[in-house]
Amino acid sequence: MAQAQTTNATTEAHGGAHEDVGFPPLKTETFAGQLVWLAITFVLLYVLLSRLVLPRLGGILENRRSTIATDLDDAAAMKQRAEDAGTAYEKALAEARSRAQGLAQETRSKLAAESDAKRKVLEAELAKRLAEAEATISAKKAQAMGNVRGIASDTATAIVERLTGKAPSAQTIQAALDAVKA
Repeated sequence: MAQAQTTNATTEAHGGAHEDVGFPPLKTETFAGQLVWLAITFVLLYVLLSRLVLPRLGGILENRRSTIATDLDDAAAMKQRAEDAGTAYEKALAEARSRAQGLAQETRSKLAAESDAKRKVLEAELAKRLAEAEATISAKKAQAMGNVRGIASDTATAIVERLTGKAPSAQTIQAALDAVKA
């Protein structure tokens, strides 16, 4: 009973008779109007989306698709250029190494030839000096040998004179020296 009094009090406060309060979309009296408004709203929303929003979104998606395709093409081209540059670098490096080895070999050959030439000049000079030294030694030896006979003769004369008290004759000394030499 208390609930009925509360409902009547609420109805009188709103200034009207007692009506059946419920969820408006489920009332059968308003289905036709609701369906008309639904159709109008759907058509307006469809026109708005198909004419304004979807073309803009399609343009944005196509723009992004073309930008991505262009970026991928640019990346592929840059990758190809990088590979070409790497290949060219490797080729240039190989050529530089071969040129460096050629120059080193040429320099070694040149230095070896110069060294051989200097060695031959030095050997020729040393051979000449050796020949001169041998000639000098032979001359000195011959000269010394020539003096040895005179020294031997003088020594033998001095020894015989000391031992015997009398100097031997020069022919006796020469004959003795000739006998020792032979």
